[in-house]
Amino acid sequence: MADRRSVYDRSRHALRPRAGVQDAFQRSTPLRVHGRSVAWLPPLLLLIGIALLDVNTSGRFRIISWLVLVPVIAAAICGVLGTMAFAALSLLVYGAVDTSWPHQYQNGLPDFILVVVGSGLAALACSVRLRAERRMLHMRDVAETTRRTVLRPMPPGWGGLDHAAVYLAADSEARVGGDFYDIQPGRHGTRLLLGDVQGKGLAAVEAAAALLSTFREAGYHEPDLATVAGRLEVRMLRHNRYRVALGRSDSDRFATGVLVAFPEDTPVTVEVVNFGHEPPLVVTSDGVRSLPAGDGLPLGMGELAPTPPPVLRVPLAPGETLLLVTDGVTEARDTAGDFFPLRDTLAKALPRDPRIADPQRLVRFVRDGTLVHCGGRLADDTTIFAVRRRADGGRGT
Repeated sequence: MADRRSVYDRSRHALRPRAGVQDAFQRSTPLRVHGRSVAWLPPLLLLIGIALLDVNTSGRFRIISWLVLVPVIAAAICGVLGTMAFAALSLLVYGAVDTSWPHQYQNGLPDFILVVVGSGLAALACSVRLRAERRMLHMRDVAETTRRTVLRPMPPGWGGLDHAAVYLAADSEARVGGDFYDIQPGRHGTRLLLGDVQGKGLAAVEAAAALLSTFREAGYHEPDLATVAGRLEVRMLRHNRYRVALGRSDSDRFATGVLVAFPEDTPVTVEVVNFGHEPPLVVTSDGVRSLPAGDGLPLGMGELAPTPPPVLRVPLAPGETLLLVTDGVTEARDTAGDFFPLRDTLAKALPRDPRIADPQRLVRFVRDGTLVHCGGRLADDTTIFAVRRRADGGRGT
């Protein structure tokens, strides 16, 4: 139980929002206490310790030349100026301590040169380290901008839906992958799309961006959900042909997905088109049920089917929450290799706490359960998306 709790705590810490590059740079600085850097403390203690030990040892065992380690340690955790300050301090301490010994026990000029050279190399290494950190933080900022472009932030109540979402990239450094989701209010009601592009990396991000851009236009203008679904299939095929024209080897990419419409004239039903994706769950305070799976093929493979995927009209009463996830949830494995039992876990938890059906609580519950189940080791990008019609019926534009 203690191990599972520690995984849960680490997972919650890992999901705290990032405020920007400057904050990320501050967080990358080690040894901070109450927001203040104490990176100077280890090299200072090392310097004092070496000096005291050298003073209190015999002349046959001199360790004052170990002061070369002080700027080396500073280079790993301090800035360039701090490293240079410790280098200068090490030289001063070396001169003061070494000359306090009788001449026959002094280390003299050779070890002094060693400390000088080590200090210079330490300052150079520190400069290289900081340059690499700045480059890394810049790339992280680029990844964050890309993520916010593909997975745009949605205002509360967007499209007349209470919504909540969590996206966890399997590559925590990249922070962006092939999962995608969005809500698009339009002239003919609100539509949402969640999907998972086959593969990983920038190629998957490109495909996700292409599908989302098409969904945002078609979802707004087209009156029929079947037409929106057809536009998505065509977009995936066009994207693959574009990849072929570029000579890319991954030109047969596809994407699973779920397209949902909330018609304005029937507030107790939704329309669903499933492109080979895990069927959504309907979560209420009384329990959980699955929507029909449908028999549609993934986007990009529609030419293999004799007919387009059907538009299913299913009941969704006011107050019921629709939960959509990608295979990062359903295929999360524990140490025994067992998949995360999402529906059973929800069915057991809802009687104990019916408030879990709220979109915000539901997303957090599924996120924490997934991370605990797999020990925090995500094998694939993971998206958890929950929506529910607003009681006031408000909608964005």
